[in-house]
Parts: sequence; C-alpha cells; structure tokens
Amino acid sequence: MEILLHIFDWILFVLLGINVLYLAVYSAGALCRKAVLPEVPVSDYRRILVLIAAYKEDRVIFDTVNACLSQDYPSDKYDILVISDHMLPVTNARLRELPIELLQVDFEKSTNTKSLKAALSYVGEGKYDIALILDADNLVAPSYLSDINRAFAVPGVRAVQTHRVAKNLNTDMAYLDAVSEESNNTIFRLGHVNLGRSAALIGSGMAFDYDLFYEIMSKNTSLGGFDRYLELHLFFRRVKIYYLPHTYVKDEKIQKTRAFYKQRRRWLAAQYESFREFSRYFGAALRAGKWDFCDKLYQQIALPRLLLLGFIVVIALFLSLCASALSYKWWGLFVLLLMALAVAIPRKYWTWRLLRALILVPYTFLLMFINLFRLKEAKDKFIHTEHGVEE
Repeated sequence: MEILLHIFDWILFVLLGINVLYLAVYSAGALCRKAVLPEVPVSDYRRILVLIAAYKEDRVIFDTVNACLSQDYPSDKYDILVISDHMLPVTNARLRELPIELLQVDFEKSTNTKSLKAALSYVGEGKYDIALILDADNLVAPSYLSDINRAFAVPGVRAVQTHRVAKNLNTDMAYLDAVSEESNNTIFRLGHVNLGRSAALIGSGMAFDYDLFYEIMSKNTSLGGFDRYLELHLFFRRVKIYYLPHTYVKDEKIQKTRAFYKQRRRWLAAQYESFREFSRYFGAALRAGKWDFCDKLYQQIALPRLLLLGFIVVIALFLSLCASALSYKWWGLFVLLLMALAVAIPRKYWTWRLLRALILVPYTFLLMFINLFRLKEAKDKFIHTEHGVEE
C-alpha cells in the first residue's frame, strides 16, 4: 500500500509539476522585454473592418462605437459593423443614426461565432484588408487603428493581438480578474513571443488578414471559444500571432463571483472542447515541427492557474498531515508556482488592494472546481456575461 501511495504521489507531482514549470519558463521569458515589432515605413492605409458582436449589450455598446468613431485613421479607410443580437429596438434605432453598419440577427442559441459568420456572409469576401474583432464593452484610444495598420505594414504579419487591460477596478473581484488578465498577458503573450513562440489570442482586441479570417471563420461550427478555434487553425498553417504590448484595449472585468463562476465555466468548456476537436492533428503537427500548434494544444489540456494552485495546496496540506516526508516537494512546487505568478503580475497591481482581492482565491478555486462537473451544460448552451460597470 505504501508503494502504491508513493507511485501515485509521484505521478501527480510530475503531471502538476509540468504545468508549473511551463508557467515558470514563460513567466521568466517575459523579463526579456523584446516583444516589439520593428518600425517600418507605412506606405498606405489598409481597409479595416471593425466587427463588434453585441448580444444584449445595450448598456455599453455606444461607448465602444463612439471610441471607434473617434479614431485618427482616415474615415474612408475603415468601417464599423455592429452585429446586434437581442438588443432593444431603441438601441438599434440609435445605432442606425450613427455612421456605422448595423446587422440585426436573432439566433435561438446565440454565440459570437454565429454573429461573426453572419457578418462575414453579409460583407462578403475580399472587401477589406484587415478584420478587427472587438467586444461590445471594449474601449480603444484614437491611435488604435493606426497602430494596427502599422503592425500589418511589417512583412509577414497576418495576425496580431493587442494588449487588453482592465476598464474597471471597482470591486475586489474586478481587481482579481484584472490581475489574472495581466498574468495571462505576461505568460501567454509577452513571455511566449520573447521566447520565439506565437502570442495567444484573447477573444477581442485582435486583428487578422481579412481573407484569412474569412476563410477560417466561415468553416467554424464551434459553439464557443472561437478564438481558440482561430488559434489552432492559424498555427496549423504556420501563421504566427504577434503581440502589440503598447497598443491597449480596455475590457470590462468581472465584478461579482457569480459572474466569474459562469464565465469561467464557459472558458473551461471551450478549452477542453478545443483539445478534443484538435488533438487528432497532434501527431501530424509534431512530425512537421509545428511547435506553436503543439504548444497551444498543451494549453488546452493544462490546468488553469487557479485550479493548479488549489490542487497543489490541498495535496501539500493532506500529505503534511498523513505522510509529511512526501509533502516537502509539494511545498517546493507551491513556492515555484508562487514565484512564477509573482513575476507575471505587473508592479502597478502590487498594492494593498491585491491582498484584499486574494482573500477571494479560495472561494474562486471552489467555484472553478465545481465547474469541472458542469462543463456539459456550458457546452450545450451559450452563457452570456452581462456588461455594465456598477457604481
């Protein structure tokens, strides 16, 4: 029995240790600070289509549209298309008064994928050079489109992810969500590109070669996680995703634990569904040396950081009580994970508010753990995150 315990202990340690080592390597890689595209002369203004899928986003859509209309980019070189899904008639009427395109859809089961596919079918192929995806709650600076255009002037650039930051820090949950977002930016974007890999997409604030985006999205039948679908198809084609760390898009952060619970359930379901769908390509990708694809596929099966942290603490505490000699390596792994996460958090978030927000971590771990048993529900229906900053 003792031998079996040791074997099981080491199997768990190796599996979770790989997760921790992965995070530590890319967190450290972010310290290189090299993720900047070269400056090249901008010879022309590319035609940009800004796509905003808006499902019941009456409270936030006008701020986003007005930010897009306030660009220093030539107005005849970009169009804004809002895909209105289940928004109020008064909202749609006000949107029609603005110099934008409005496409009304009414899906029985709404998803971003369906909205974006409807928009692409409405616009058609070959009409633009760049497709830019924004969420209905995003805010961008006047120079945003110019930054995108400058990035696509660099030879070989066909996909970019901009730096998404928190729009609100009004609750402890929002603060914790903002810290999590920036940790993702450090590890999965800045750290990755510094070490020669592609940046991860995040669902908004991302731009693509229009025809490439059109081709891939037109074939997408996934219910959720369209950004993961895009990533894996791009990586399988050896298309690199670049990161623009100094081009910001503000995104509303989760304000309540209930909303966190629902949102993360949707994310978990999309993550594991992506692994199921694309794992059959792993052998071919490995033989062909498509390392970005292999790396992304690993991310789909890896534990989210919150679950990883919680499981390591629970195992370390259990072994400290029942078999203390086995617990030391787990506490060492816990320290390594904390160091990796500490490096990944930008210095501006190291405030007393962070300590207060961290009190929520045990509860959010419990919510994430419960979500593991409710993934089928998220897979079968669209889970919407309501937007609108509460005062």
